[in-house]
Amino acid sequence: MTVVMDWYSRYVLSWGISVTMDDSFCVSALERALRCYPAPEIFNTDQGAQYTGNGFTGVLNKHGIAISMDGKGRAMDNIMVERLWRTVKYEDIYIHDYESVADLVAGLRRYFTFYNDERPHQSFDGMTPAEVYWKERNSKRAA
Repeated sequence: MTVVMDWYSRYVLSWGISVTMDDSFCVSALERALRCYPAPEIFNTDQGAQYTGNGFTGVLNKHGIAISMDGKGRAMDNIMVERLWRTVKYEDIYIHDYESVADLVAGLRRYFTFYNDERPHQSFDGMTPAEVYWKERNSKRAA
C-alpha cells in the first residue's frame, strides 16, 4: 500500500494498493494526487524500490518537486505515514478481516473518506484532516 499525504494536515490526497512490488501503483497514486492538488515543494518517502526508481522519481523531477528520502531502516523519519498505517490497521483492516483485494479496496475507500472528513484528531483540537487542509489552502490563497 502507498499513500500521498499532506504532512501538515495529515490529509490523505491519494492512495493505492497492489499485490505486487512494482512501482506502477505508487506512480499512479502520485500522479492522481498531482492532478487533483497543488504540487508540494518537497516529497518525502522511504527508500523502497518503488520510490527510488525512475518511474516515481521521474514524476517528481518533471514537476520540479524536491525529493527527500528517509535514512535506511529509519521508520521514525516518516512517522506521519507510519502512524497512518497503524491507524488504518487497527481502525479498519483488523476489524473487517477482508477476504479479497476488491473488498479491501472498497473498505479502504470508505475508511479514507472517514479518516479525511469525519475522524477528529486530538493534535488538531478535534478538527479533521480535511478541515485543517482546506483551512491552510484557503489561507495561502488569501495571502
